[in-house]
Amino acid sequence: MAASATILGCEGVTLGADEAAFFREADPFGFILFARNVDTPDQLRRLTGDLRAAVGRDAPVLVDQEGGRVQRLRAPHWREWLPPLDQVARTAPEAMERAVWLRYRLIAAELAAVGIDADCAPTADIAGPDTHPFLRNRCFGTFPGPVTAAARACAEGLLAGGVLPVMKHLPGHGRAVVDSHLHLPRVTAQPEELDATDFAPFAALADLPMAMTAHIIFDAVDPARPATASPAVVALIRDRIGFGGLLLTDDLSMQALSGTIGERAGAAIAAGCDIALHCNGERAEMADVVAAAGRLDGAAADRAAAALARRKPADTIDTALLEAEFEALLKGHVHG
Repeated sequence: MAASATILGCEGVTLGADEAAFFREADPFGFILFARNVDTPDQLRRLTGDLRAAVGRDAPVLVDQEGGRVQRLRAPHWREWLPPLDQVARTAPEAMERAVWLRYRLIAAELAAVGIDADCAPTADIAGPDTHPFLRNRCFGTFPGPVTAAARACAEGLLAGGVLPVMKHLPGHGRAVVDSHLHLPRVTAQPEELDATDFAPFAALADLPMAMTAHIIFDAVDPARPATASPAVVALIRDRIGFGGLLLTDDLSMQALSGTIGERAGAAIAAGCDIALHCNGERAEMADVVAAAGRLDGAAADRAAAALARRKPADTIDTALLEAEFEALLKGHVHG
């Protein structure tokens, strides 16, 4: 039987028998981890192994490890990183792509070592003067060209380390002036203007295996529904932007969305999203999401299989050497 068209969170740092039995029955396509699930490397390695054992296959395990404010694995066991925008600002322009590649190759090594094989990065949104602070320094820049180059370097660094990138937030979140965790943002710009700005990095990166939608309304495309629940915006993502990979929702628990959690999942799948993402680990909510999302089949199942096929064994690296190069680039000691 096909997996559920869901990616689910879990409750804590260990997987209890009851929760494992739930996951065995629900059979989500994959899992996503948060700070509540992270203690030590050994603990995390056990947890990712137990999650996969619960569904009886090599399910993808995701995490948000952008670096900066959004990183779930932190000191003392993992590196602390500058926010992406700050790192780019502190790197010589000619060294930026190499520095970003190194950053995410090192992040991939940390994730792969504990059984995490997908990172919800790059953020390919473009920061603007009014971008809400919840997002602004998570972006790579303020113009399409540099953002595209940095996002590509991020994705390539992760892939080289055996970790799938999950690009976000399609079709572009940078114009949002409110936090979609709390409110529903609206964008009034026309698609023709967005083609040259917000959409451009996503179009250039449309070959990436996985991506995540934005809970944001684009008035010119669908004034009634956020992108996650809008057939018109999902069609724009597929046809105008050209993204052909596996399309996840952003977290369905965010307050930008309305309706019950099951209604949100059902609306997203009906709109054309492939996977309903539910993050908080609440059992009753997860059961509703699984029931509403249905099974992963047809074109969505093909896209899921194609995404997983991009998981490759990591290239061998000399971690200390890459760390030294990264630090030198960040301090401006190396140019060229």
